[in-house]
Parts: sequence; structure tokens; C-alpha cells
Amino acid sequence: MRNARYVLGVALLVAASLYLLPALQDGDNPVADSPEVSELLTQAKNHAAQLTRDADEMQAFANSRLSTESHAAKINIIREHTNNLGKVLQQLSDQRDSASPWQQTAIDRVTPFASELASNIETTIDHINNNQNRLQTAEYKDYLKANYELSAGLSELISDFVKYGKSK
Repeated sequence: MRNARYVLGVALLVAASLYLLPALQDGDNPVADSPEVSELLTQAKNHAAQLTRDADEMQAFANSRLSTESHAAKINIIREHTNNLGKVLQQLSDQRDSASPWQQTAIDRVTPFASELASNIETTIDHINNNQNRLQTAEYKDYLKANYELSAGLSELISDFVKYGKSK
């Protein structure tokens, strides 16, 4: 049920993004794209891609007998990368007023998705800290799978916006 919810959430975000693309096109009085926001979106895309790779690697941990320390070390790397993405998203938020309409939409769509990912990563960290001898459970595997699915969805969403910005 939980996995279906995450997959459905990712599918809905992608569908909503595609639905909104015509509305994002320039109107009669186009506002120029902000080069700073475009650069920050590219940075966010790179951070999200790294998070997806990390989450994919950690998902493989669920089927191994690696030590708790290995799990903790990997989730701390993921937390660090999530924090780096958060810094870029804060810069994007700070630049929102100077962004073009499609860039503002990108910021508005990406930010809550990234917040959900960060929250799920914190839940995973709590699970590792509180259940050091129970890292092979279905619950833990669900956290790892959700981290991967959320990071992959976020990466795809940001990539789509970056591609849109380059192609328009």
C-alpha cells in the first residue's frame, strides 16, 4: 500500500508537470528567464541525480548483511547530499521573485517534493538509530525503497524543468 502511494505520487507529479507545460509557455508579455535560476536548477538537477545514485546503492544494502555502521555511513552521505540540495533550493526560493513564470512553477513544484524526501530520509535515520539489529525488516526496506523512488522522481522532475528551459 505504501509503495503504491509513492508510485502514485510520482506519477501524479509527472502528469501534473506535463499538464502544466502549455501554461508555462511565454504569453504576450514574456518575462525573461533568470540565468541565475537556470544555473541553480542545473545544480539542483545534479544534486538530485547524485541522491538517486546514493539511494539506489543503499537500497541494495537491504538485501545484504552489511554492518549497521555501513548503513549509518551511507545514510549520512545521503543526508549530506540532501542538505546540499536544500541549500540550492533555498537559493532558488530566494531568487523566486526574479524568475520567469515557468521557473517559479519549477521552484514551487520541486520544493515540497524535496521536503518529503528529506523527511523520509530523517525517518530512515531514526529507524537505523533505534533499530540497529533490525535492518532486514520489511519496514526498513520500504524506507529505502521510498528514498529511492522519491529521489528518482525528484531528479526526473528537475531534469524535465531544466530540459524545458533549454528547449524553449
